[in-house]
Amino acid sequence: MWNDTDIPLRYLITFRTYGTWLNGDVRGSVSRHCNAFGTSFLPHEPNWLATNQSRMKREAVRLDSIQRELVDKAVKETCAIRDWILYASNVRTNHVHVVVSIGAKRPEIALTAFKANATRLMRAEFAWSSDLTPWAEKGSKRRLWSEKNVAFAPDYVKYDQGTSLENFDNAWEEWEADSSNLNRSLPLPVLTRI
Repeated sequence: MWNDTDIPLRYLITFRTYGTWLNGDVRGSVSRHCNAFGTSFLPHEPNWLATNQSRMKREAVRLDSIQRELVDKAVKETCAIRDWILYASNVRTNHVHVVVSIGAKRPEIALTAFKANATRLMRAEFAWSSDLTPWAEKGSKRRLWSEKNVAFAPDYVKYDQGTSLENFDNAWEEWEADSSNLNRSLPLPVLTRI
């Protein structure tokens, strides 16, 4: 059943850390000039990826376990302070997913608030010392209009993001140390529910 108002039932908001998914990536990418809903990803383009990597002003940002905890706390605090209803969140090493109901607010407000409050809390707890933001520009603000989308989104956020992150920092360091992995994304198996 579709929502019969002009306000989506919920949003699936996603934002990435700086430099972790550049145009030309093997996973595909979205053109900033043609990013309408349903537009297919741009194909892998090694030369374009190399150009984008050379333009980076700093190293790509990967969140460690302390930073992930603080980002998760900031998302929850933001929702509590603004009276938004949080349905699910998942903070990964290179991106954050949030399923939230924000009423009649524009989703850009929620995206900006999540990123700003996460950065503020990491700085307050001395987990982020740079003057630069840890986040890539913009983010995804998928509108969830139907009950089907509303039911699917929290499960996707909670269960379909890959392996548990409890021991991820050690696994990441081991994976990164293997020089054969330099041009590959970290393989994350999908969790299955019992």
